[in-house]
Formats: sequence, C-alpha cells, structure tokens
Amino acid sequence: MSDSNTFDVLIIGTGAAGLTLALKLADHARVGVLSKFHLTSGSTFFAQGGISAVLDKTDSFDSHVKDTLNAGAGLCDEDIVRLTVSQGKQSIDWLREQGVDFTKEISGQLHLNREGGHSHRRIVHATDATGKAMSLALIKGAKEHANIKTLENHNVIDLITADKLDSTLDKRVVGAYVLDAKNQQVKPMAARVVVLATGGASKVYFYSTNPHISTGDGIALAWRAGCHIGNMEFMQFHPTCLYHPKAHSFLISEAVRGEGAYLVDANGIRFMSRYDERAELAPRDIVARAIDNEMKMHGVECVYLDISHKPAKFIKQHFPTIYEQCLKLDIDITCQPIPVVPAAHYTCGGVMSDDYARTNIPQLYAIGEVACTGLHGANRMASNSLLECLVFADRASIDILKTLPYLRHLNLDIPTWDESQVTDSDEEVVISHNWDELRRFMWDYVGIVRTDKRLHRALRRIELLKDEIDEYYSHFKVSSDLLELRNLVIVAELIVRCSQQRKESRGLHYTQDYLEKFEDSAAKNSILIPITTKTGQGVS
Repeated sequence: MSDSNTFDVLIIGTGAAGLTLALKLADHARVGVLSKFHLTSGSTFFAQGGISAVLDKTDSFDSHVKDTLNAGAGLCDEDIVRLTVSQGKQSIDWLREQGVDFTKEISGQLHLNREGGHSHRRIVHATDATGKAMSLALIKGAKEHANIKTLENHNVIDLITADKLDSTLDKRVVGAYVLDAKNQQVKPMAARVVVLATGGASKVYFYSTNPHISTGDGIALAWRAGCHIGNMEFMQFHPTCLYHPKAHSFLISEAVRGEGAYLVDANGIRFMSRYDERAELAPRDIVARAIDNEMKMHGVECVYLDISHKPAKFIKQHFPTIYEQCLKLDIDITCQPIPVVPAAHYTCGGVMSDDYARTNIPQLYAIGEVACTGLHGANRMASNSLLECLVFADRASIDILKTLPYLRHLNLDIPTWDESQVTDSDEEVVISHNWDELRRFMWDYVGIVRTDKRLHRALRRIELLKDEIDEYYSHFKVSSDLLELRNLVIVAELIVRCSQQRKESRGLHYTQDYLEKFEDSAAKNSILIPITTKTGQGVS
C-alpha cells in the first residue's frame, strides 16, 4: 500500500468536529480527512444559529446545565453536560484564534442571541451564517497545514478491523475501504486511529433541513463494524423549515423566534400559548408537535412565522441570509410572514462514545452529530451541537495524542478491494425508487407522532428493502448513491428498533400508544448491540 494512503489518523468528515480535530492533531501526526463531496457540503456550513457558551455576567454554568437537562427530558448525562458547558468560552476563544469573526456589539463585546430552551442570551454567532464562517476558517487552516491531507469526493464503504484480516487478532480498527467517486476507484486506506465525524442521518426522512449528504453513513459504518448504537428514536424535527416549492431544505433559524417572531395560523392568530407557557421559546420538540397538530387539525400545508412587527433595519441586520433567501422567493420578511413546516433536523442518538469520544472498538472514535455522548438526552437544546463538536474534538485529540506513540509499531498492510465478482449496474432505477420509498414511509410512520402499528409497518418494509439492497450490493460495483442507500436503510432500522424499545413518550419520541413518561429517575437509554449470525447481522 502506498504511503499516500496511510495515516496516523484518518478522519471521516469535514464539518466542525472533523476539521477541529485535524487542526489539533496536525502538529504531531499525519492526518487524512475525507469528505464525501466537497469540503463545505456538510451540515456545519449551513448552520445559522450559533454556538452556546456562558459569556454574560448574568449567566452561569449551572443555568446552562439546568436548561440542557430540562430540554433532554431526563436522559442527559449530567457529568457530560457539565464537561461540555464548562468548555464554552475556551472553544469560542480557539475559534477566534482560527479567524472566525463573530458578530459584536457596538461596545466590541460579542453579541449574544437567545434561542428556545435557553434562559439567558448565550448564543455566539456570525450574523445568521455562523456555520459558514466556521467552515471557511477551519478549511483554510487545514489546507495550509502540511500534515493534513484533505480528500474530496471520497466515500467510505466500510471500516476495516484487524480481526477481519486475521482471526487471531483483536477487534481494533485499522483503516477503511474508500470509494474515490471522481475516479470510480476503491482505495484501501490504513490508519492507526480512525475517527467518525460524519454528521447525522436526517435524510432518512422525506422532509429535512439537512444537506443531501446527511445519510447516517458513520452510524451505519460503526454498526457494521460492531459498535454499540444508542437513542436513535430521538430524531429532532426543526419546527421551522421554509415551505416553498422552490426552496430546498432551507432552515429558518431558531434565533428568529429568539428575537421575537410569532408563530401564527393563516389568519395571523398566535397558537403556541395553547401548547406551552413558554410559547414560541419552548423547546423544539414541543414547538414541532404543536405545528404538526395545527396543520393536521386544520388540514393546512403550513403555518407562518412572523417577525414583521420588528423594525426592517433590525431584521436585515440580524438575519441577512434569511432575508435575502426569502426575498428571492418573493417573500419580504420585513412585512410578510414566512410559511414554515417542521422537518427532520438533528440526530440526537448515534454511536455510543465516552468522555474522550472513544467507542467500544479500540482506536475508533466518534465526534459530533454521529456520536451519542449523553449531552443531548431525549432532545437537543438549540446551539449545543456546534459546542459539542468543538469540545469532543478537543477531548479526542487529547486521548489520541496520548495513545499514538504506542501504536507506531502496528502493521497496517490492508488487502486491495476485490471487484472480481461484480459488474456495472444495468438497473440503477432500483436505487432511486428504494431511496424514495424509504424516506416516504419513514416520514409517514416514524415521524413526529408515532404508534406501535406504524413502527411495525415501517420495520416490515425496511426488512424487504434491506434484502433488495443487499442483493444489489453483492452483484454490482459500488457507487455513492448505492452506498448512501445501503447506509440509510440500516439507520432506518436502528431508529425503528430503538423506538420499539421505548414504551413511553419522552422528548422527541412521542407515541400515541404510550402518552405517559416514566419518572426521570427511571429513564434509560435505548442501546442496540450488533450480533453476527450465519445469515448476517442482527440486534441483541
């Protein structure tokens, strides 16, 4: 294997988590960073709101912890929450050192927004395009560092563990098979450490705020490799996605409600106070269910978010990206309400990882949205996600740098990819049809409101699709579309199986068959453990 495909650390994903980790490792290790498409194609680049951090004198760590625990509905790991919250200022300071230019007050102090679930203003932001500012700064830093090699259009097929190469070896990760989509070539890539930073899985649903690459790849890769997966029933639906036939998954930031926007029906009447005393500032799960109920109750296709009662100058200054995007669609938000619907937005569950981002497989780490750290519990609070990316990238870097010296001696010889038994596909329509079917029934049966019957129906369809996809995968050469579909159907099954385990309504998991929730003291994570049988992989 060529040295160009061998790394000390292979990071899969180029969002906030992956690039932060790369920059923190690069002075001491050779780092490869893989992007499924271009470097800005992940969710971080499109993040609008910001990063939560305790910076105001009237705020406190205890208050931020309390807000997070309340939003998480009894399933947050309080130690992880405190660890994450305590690193807020340090994370912001590091980003500013990387060149991120956050919005400031006239006084020069950082301007802080307030979002749903937060009791104080603590959202550091770059107007309403925080993710873009972060991404561009981190990408610039990565490209300028001699020890970081960024590879675009590289899609991971599977992780490689030592026991698969030699049954006498332990189950530690040693690399991955990767599709170079541009050249249609499969490369073995060896690494002493592999890090999953692939983001979430919201594209398993028909309506999503996420970019099209959010197909749960890291979760599926980890599952096939033998990782424990947890809390996949907690899929967050953002309450306010722009509803327009020409709009492609455009999010209307939580900060718009934080700055005083009202949710109204077609007659301009506010309705959130009927659902929660916090009205528009209630946590996302409550707001999303309220909108879903209003739409179903009145038989309408959307509701409206109205900030037109604020001065036009204020709106344009605080939300320039949203203002300009809506204006392109003939919606002037300074004098018109914005049509909105809920859409799948964030994966609160994922690959189980500890306080240093370690999974149950040695030398395999998971950071960012792909991971289930215990921070979000049953519902992520707004703007805690980018903070989690930064904190756990830092934590992973500490552990990896401590571990690497003991891994230098490892043999990283990986066999080439065998394509001798497959041919070019002659029926790619199967992929597009299966993709569409999967996302539609997940939206209908495993969406904002669930029932046991709907979950059972979804699982039956998933099992049929899995058989079709596995057969297709075994006969034809891999493509990016096929790899995404193969991963999506696994993610769909994990969501359904975790949902079936939870016999209560809690946080983002709301089922009409179990409207009560257990006491928080009795709350348990839903954890799935893969088992390998003669007929394939199952769940224990």
